[in-house]
Amino acid sequence: MMNNSNASSNSPLRVAIIGTARRSDYLYGPIVKALPHEVELVAVWGRSVNSAQRLGESLGAPWYTDLEQLVRETAPQIGIVSVNYNANGQVGLMAVEAGLHVLLETPIAHDLHEADAIIAAAAARGLQIEVAEQFHRRPLEQIKLKLIEAGLFGRVYSSFNDFAGHGYHGVSVMRAYLGFDAVPTQVTGAVRQYELASHWSRIGDKMGERSETQEHGLIDFADGRLGVFHWTNVGYDSPLRWWRSSRFLAEKGMGITVGVGLEVQERLSLLAPGGEAPQFITLERRWERVDGGGLIAMVAHTGDPEQPIVRWDNPFRPAKQGHGVQWHDDEIGVAGCLLSLVNAVRSGGDPTYGPYQARLDQEIILAIRQSSAEGGQPVKLPLAV
Repeated sequence: MMNNSNASSNSPLRVAIIGTARRSDYLYGPIVKALPHEVELVAVWGRSVNSAQRLGESLGAPWYTDLEQLVRETAPQIGIVSVNYNANGQVGLMAVEAGLHVLLETPIAHDLHEADAIIAAAAARGLQIEVAEQFHRRPLEQIKLKLIEAGLFGRVYSSFNDFAGHGYHGVSVMRAYLGFDAVPTQVTGAVRQYELASHWSRIGDKMGERSETQEHGLIDFADGRLGVFHWTNVGYDSPLRWWRSSRFLAEKGMGITVGVGLEVQERLSLLAPGGEAPQFITLERRWERVDGGGLIAMVAHTGDPEQPIVRWDNPFRPAKQGHGVQWHDDEIGVAGCLLSLVNAVRSGGDPTYGPYQARLDQEIILAIRQSSAEGGQPVKLPLAV
């Protein structure tokens, strides 16, 4: 195992990208290079010579097919694991066993046994794990979480993912409004397949008939609150399924995302003075310049006299005008995952999301499917492993 003794310093942490999935090249590589004060890309690893060399040459980094040799020769502290979807758990465990703190792609593992093995291996070695669950880190989600944290809505009673994200992503969004400390105790699920009319698939770039899988779940929490999950597997690329929304119902108001694909509007409301009408919160994006540039902050104008303004500052806002990155919301979310890991490695504290939350999000999805397979019978959590 490598020596991480200098991890607490303010020098950039040394990063290796483990895997040659598409996101390694177009997403993780550029994000690492855009954060020179936080991280430094020192190497990449791939299973085959061709894929490793291609990624290394694209990112201007030494490339390897032998992970032990990579660690020995380039001394990374962090491994960003970005591999084929089905290999997440296997390669994630390999990176931890090589002595690396890891940022793992989603899900942490498809199988809970595999997730537990990764978590146990990291704990035995004193290593940190963060998982690239970026949905709740996007600016629009962050300002909603800041408003909930400020107490303006009071207690959130029920939370919905309504096609806002698939699987564990959607569960994570839903749970974020209730608070990641809320304890789920029971899941009731229904999974159904339906045939759809012929239409164009944006991801597949082809016309044809398609089969749809809908997943629906009701999640009970220990304190009596509820989570509701809806998803369709054609939700990202079918003109038949354009709706995208997340919602919460709270003691003093509500919030609903109304969306057609990626074009979403936030409708957040408290009570107007007199208590007879909703008072809508205005959200404002503040940019680096009057004509655009990097995102500086999300500002909520609440109408509440005691807390008229609630603000979320973009941690990646330009320090000097014109000299920062201009990321879209998803890139900000993914960069936030990496920053969470960097801060945990430096401080010795916990990541802000981490492996246990990632495991729970996956467990809830598995429970929805198990409940459906058992005729819609409620399934108790935690699942037997």
